[in-house]
Amino acid sequence: MTMAKKYDYLVVGAGLFGATFAYEAKKRGRDCLVIDKRNHIAGNIYTKEEEGINVHIYGAHIFHTSNREIWDYINQFAEFNNYINSPVAVYKDELYNLPFNMNTFSKMWNIKTPAEARAKIDEQIAQLNITDPKNLEEQALSLAGRDVYEKLIKGYTEKQWGRDCKDLPAFIIKRLPFRFIYDNNYFNDRFQGIPMGGYTQIIEKMLEGIDVRTSEDFYDLRKTAVKDADGTYTARLSDGAEVSYDRILFTGQIDEYFDSKFGPLEYRSVRFETETLDMENYQGNAVVNYTEREVPYTRIIEHKHFEFGKQPKTIISREYSTEWKPGIEPYYPVNNDRNNALYEKYAREAAAEGDVIFGGRLGQYKYYDMDKDLAAALDCVNEEFGE
Repeated sequence: MTMAKKYDYLVVGAGLFGATFAYEAKKRGRDCLVIDKRNHIAGNIYTKEEEGINVHIYGAHIFHTSNREIWDYINQFAEFNNYINSPVAVYKDELYNLPFNMNTFSKMWNIKTPAEARAKIDEQIAQLNITDPKNLEEQALSLAGRDVYEKLIKGYTEKQWGRDCKDLPAFIIKRLPFRFIYDNNYFNDRFQGIPMGGYTQIIEKMLEGIDVRTSEDFYDLRKTAVKDADGTYTARLSDGAEVSYDRILFTGQIDEYFDSKFGPLEYRSVRFETETLDMENYQGNAVVNYTEREVPYTRIIEHKHFEFGKQPKTIISREYSTEWKPGIEPYYPVNNDRNNALYEKYAREAAAEGDVIFGGRLGQYKYYDMDKDLAAALDCVNEEFGE
């Protein structure tokens, strides 16, 4: 009978959080086994080369941060280009720059100066006379006025959430990013870019020298796990190989881990329709949002423009926002009052699980941009190893 291979940590999920933890643990002399239910590493930042283009399989990922330490950290694994996110919005036969800036207002109202734009917005807000917004629609109208709301917020938001704006809580939109300058840079962060060659290489470098098993379901493994008197778990992988481990880093859905004992948390998901086109340039921009509710997809991504590609063909992905249900990928949590209160129940259960660390967007039920996910992973490392 072969001895079970011994690990210090079982890392569940080979995305950015899990890979960062495993990389840092290895630097500290710990052995990790990383498993992922998908047939590839890198989680939702997985990129795959097709037609010489690095395709963002699970949607556009643009790394941006104002934290120099995080920027320097991620740059040790890849060279980043100088891509600036400047999305375009299409409403009927009109085209607008995002975020809301002087290019947007000039096109919408045929004005030139910040004073004219402010006056137009203030005039529309005053006409509505909304003093106590009761829902997202009233909140957005009270911040943006009718034109911006109707053309650029309403339809897109309703597609994102799958609900009428009147049925969404006001707190979802606490503020709107108005810029009274001619600047189409979507992010305010100091550092921004796309890794030249895609994101998958970053995770590959993090996981060098670490045992990784893809197409490996944690819940199947857990059914076989036995804990001995010393607190070590022994379990069987899908091929029958035995492994043992002392602790778990879990980056899956926290409610699923606890068999949804308090009820399921809500998530939103995204469905993609990706196609290769026999043309060099389809839409002239990496990201084009479609803000009419009647257009079923929320946006079209043209992947080559993230890396200034000149390939003879192009690849586009249409994104459809959907309700999450078991069997499809959860993308982001629905952090309303009900779900946040429910999550707190799971968080208390998680705190009592002495051998398990919960991390990442699903494990902590929190919407993380990549830089915040990376920072949270490094905080987790420091807490785990007492630094």
